[in-house]
Amino acid sequence: MTKAVKAKKHLGQHFLINEGIALDISNLITENQIKNVLEIGPGMGVLTKNLLKKSIKLKVVEIDSESINYLKTNYPEIEKNIINDDFLKLDLNNIFSSNFSIIGNFPYNISSQILFKTFENKDKIDELVGMFQKEVAERIACLNGKKRGILSVLIQTFYNVEYCFSVDEIEFSPKPKVKSGVIRIIRNQREKLNCNPKLYKTIIKTAFNQRRKTLKNALKCFDLKMDTNIKTLMSLRAENLSVEDYIYITNNVESI
Repeated sequence: MTKAVKAKKHLGQHFLINEGIALDISNLITENQIKNVLEIGPGMGVLTKNLLKKSIKLKVVEIDSESINYLKTNYPEIEKNIINDDFLKLDLNNIFSSNFSIIGNFPYNISSQILFKTFENKDKIDELVGMFQKEVAERIACLNGKKRGILSVLIQTFYNVEYCFSVDEIEFSPKPKVKSGVIRIIRNQREKLNCNPKLYKTIIKTAFNQRRKTLKNALKCFDLKMDTNIKTLMSLRAENLSVEDYIYITNNVESI
């Protein structure tokens, strides 16, 4: 029997040990056709073993050499498709020749960065299924209210987000100090923004950086064309606006 991998704190490793939950997560990947799937941080392969049974083209990216050796020993069929690298540093143009999905029990310390990278590569990544700290998962799925943040709006601009289920601390080894949440995001029909993309991100970040203020005060550095809709939006806080609202505001900026 192969010796289990020792969880490394600096890599944020908490290994899922509940096989049923692992199967449920694996089954969230849509499988309506042969598709490319990249698993981030497979560890000891609790998801990998299920993914290998599916009609998909699977590659895994793992930074931990001990985990890689474990995977090679226990799942030799994946050996040629193991990428020994840091996902955040990967050039995603070189992974697959066409679009792909991402899956993983993500280390909490880089989970937001994984989503930002997904947003930046939205034309390549069709879908993402991931385990996050519950608070982060809820924030990404939130459509209105205090849990909503910059990343919520950015991801929801190009993806439909579904909060799938929560996972208790007891299901991991070692146990994390927080609960986890699994979400699935699927690329929506928006091919491009009907506004200036750079300005759009700036508007969102500026609004949330002063989230306790109404937009009238938070966005006072922008010269806006004031119409009835803009006046209504300016009376709200950042957390209460939809993606379409932010696009509308961006298109009504005259100068900065």
